Formats: sequence, structure tokens, C-alpha cells
Amino acid sequence: MDFLVERILVPEKKSFQITEHDLGSHTSKVHTHCNCELNFIKRGWGRRYVGDNISSFHPGDLVLMGANLPHCWEVKGTYNDKSPKCIVIHFQENLLDSVFTHVPELEPIREMLNKAAQGLHFKGSQIIRVRELMEEMLQLEGLNNLIALLKVFNILLEIEDYEYLSTPGYIKQANQSDFQKVNKIYEYVFKNFQHDISLEEVAELVNITPGSLCRYFKNKTGQTLFEFLKEVRIGYACKLLSVTNKTITEICFESGYNTLAHFNTQFKELKDMTPSEFRKKSKTVLAN
Repeated sequence: MDFLVERILVPEKKSFQITEHDLGSHTSKVHTHCNCELNFIKRGWGRRYVGDNISSFHPGDLVLMGANLPHCWEVKGTYNDKSPKCIVIHFQENLLDSVFTHVPELEPIREMLNKAAQGLHFKGSQIIRVRELMEEMLQLEGLNNLIALLKVFNILLEIEDYEYLSTPGYIKQANQSDFQKVNKIYEYVFKNFQHDISLEEVAELVNITPGSLCRYFKNKTGQTLFEFLKEVRIGYACKLLSVTNKTITEICFESGYNTLAHFNTQFKELKDMTPSEFRKKSKTVLAN
């Protein structure tokens, strides 16, 4: 199976992020990432792919997936003419090797997340409470959000009615070489985005010719290397605009751009507003 390799950036100083979004063109493509994921379907029905499992999904479906497990939700329809939606929790990539390793009381959660390497589909009336908690979490921050997450985990541990989706050996059959190459590229960009990055440098890193690198990265991730680089740089700039008083020119150069004009152009392409408009909006949100 061919699939897109993603890199999901959980914000710094957070062990997870929770979002609500439409099921659409992105989720209908088979993709994978290094983050464990808990996915609840609010609206919509269709066909679900998890590893080598193909099955139908409906509102109320709750699936926990381990890292690097290819998956997608292919929407076939919805109800009441409303857009199909899901609530998703993505965990920090190294979560299993950090908190859950050192806190004995969390060992059952670690074991459950290990089982999720095959994908776990939970069933039963307790799913209703999980949905309520996940919707509450969309409005929470910090410790309150973590407490709510632990409540979700506690409910999942109590659910006896669940099924494994993918067969045990599936992920071992996937193309590990692609995982390693794409993640090498991701790591290199994260470490060097504040400086000039050339195709030749990245190509040498993964033993691919510069000409082939562009096609390879686009095929495996769905975007070009420089589109990804732009997302990383602008994401970093947004953080600086929100939490520092540095000038926009300072932020421009610190984010890896050589000219203010290029920075402003790319910022508006991604955020549909200027850096100064973004700063004003972020400050207003923080003030409220």
C-alpha cells in the first residue's frame, strides 16, 4: 500500500492536542504519522481504512491508533445536510517513552496504547461519555485538559467491547525505508529551517539525487519540500508573533527568511492575513 507520511506538530509544552475538523479530502487519503491518535466520528458515514482493515464507519465510532499505522476515512455521505465531522486527539510522538514509562499508575494506559498499534475500535454505551469529555476538552487548557484526558483513558480501559482492526504483522510489512527517509528529511528541516536549505543537502542526507528528491517527497507526503519548509517557518513566526514583542523584521530573519517581502508574501499565502494582523488577532485572543 502506498500512503502519505505526515508530520503532526503538537505545540511545545503540550503532551497532546485536540481538534474538531471536517472529514474531507485530507482524511480520505491514506496517511500515517508518528503520533498516536484517538478519533471520534461526530457526523458522516463511509469506509474506513486502518492498516490492512477495510470496514464501514458511522457517527459514534471511536478508534485509537498507534504510531505509524496507515489510515483514512473515506466519506460516502452525511445526515441532515451537515458536513461530516470528527474530534481528534494527537499525542506527542515520544509520549510512550516519557510519562507512561515512569509513572506506575499509568502502566495500563501504556499497555492499551501498545495494543493500539493494530488499531482499536471501541463499542458500547460508554462511548457517549467519551464524546462528552472530548467535546469539553475542546474548550479546556493546561492541567484541566490533562485531567479530562485521563478520565477518557480510564473509560477506555473499562470498555470490554472492542475489536482489533489491523492484523498483528501489518505494520512490519509496511515500507519502513520510506518512514525512515521522510522522517530524516523532517528532522533536518526542523533543525535547519532558520538557515538556507538546499535540495542538494537534503538529497545527500537520504541518498537520493536532487531531481528525484522533489518527486519522492511529494509522492510520500502530498506536498513539496519547500511547501513543508514554508509551513515550518511560518508556524515558528506565528509563535514569535504571539508570545514575544520582537519586531516583524526581527521575526522575519529569525524564521529563516532573507527578505521581508518574501516573508510577508508567504505568511499571507498560509494565514490569509499579514503578520501584523495576525499579531493583533492573537493578542486579542490572549487578552480575552
